[in-house]
Amino acid sequence: MSDHAMPALYLSHGAPPLVDDDLWVSQLGAWSRELPRPTAILVVSAHWESAPLTIGSTTTGTPLTYDFGGFPRKYYEATYRSPGAPDLARQVAALMPDNEPVAHQESRGLDHGAYVPLSVMYPDADVPVLQISLPTLDPERLMHLGERLRPLREQGVLIVGSGFTTHGLPFLCDPSPAAQAPGWSAEFDAWAGERFAAADVDALIDFRAKAPGMPYAHPTIEHFAPLFVTLGASSDPEQVPSQVIDGFWMGLAKRSIQVA
Repeated sequence: MSDHAMPALYLSHGAPPLVDDDLWVSQLGAWSRELPRPTAILVVSAHWESAPLTIGSTTTGTPLTYDFGGFPRKYYEATYRSPGAPDLARQVAALMPDNEPVAHQESRGLDHGAYVPLSVMYPDADVPVLQISLPTLDPERLMHLGERLRPLREQGVLIVGSGFTTHGLPFLCDPSPAAQAPGWSAEFDAWAGERFAAADVDALIDFRAKAPGMPYAHPTIEHFAPLFVTLGASSDPEQVPSQVIDGFWMGLAKRSIQVA
């Protein structure tokens, strides 16, 4: 990879009320201002699992996917009218092996794992955005997917894996944003931070067996899975990533990283 390639990100995206959290908004905003301006953004979100690999809408103005429940009405009226990215969609399809089919779901707009953080990082919605599905939850297969997408970074595409470093929603006792992190969340987050600092990709891949706090930190694993697309898209998966954001929200770890 050249020195001018875009980085790749794994970010903890938060529920729709993230936009009302002043600290998190300031952290995401500062992060985006430090990044080179992308030509387009490619998002793999925890909230879209579909095999084979599926490409979402490439049309500007496709309605958002409000894939959540129980929130105030204003969150269902949010808009994010980012330009479509049909050229990027064609490139993504071309990068996939001939023996792995690619599907298209042209009616599917961005889900909250994509538009919520992007509405903070790129509030003018002036960068083309494309969302693709998680075709598997297997970390090694997702690493390979990231490797295939890696050349897009040379063209200025910002690859974003959007999940949550811990996501044990069924085990939360206090749903308030400033809630103290449960032990399982704090322990998993500390372990993840240490493994990032040690560039220990093997341990991260085997997180279900090796990480403390499991399975409470991830009773289902789709929110950690996008990390492996990001690591695969890096120029060297065993590099030490920048840990840009840490801390907790509703007791869940919002640790987020950037790789070159």
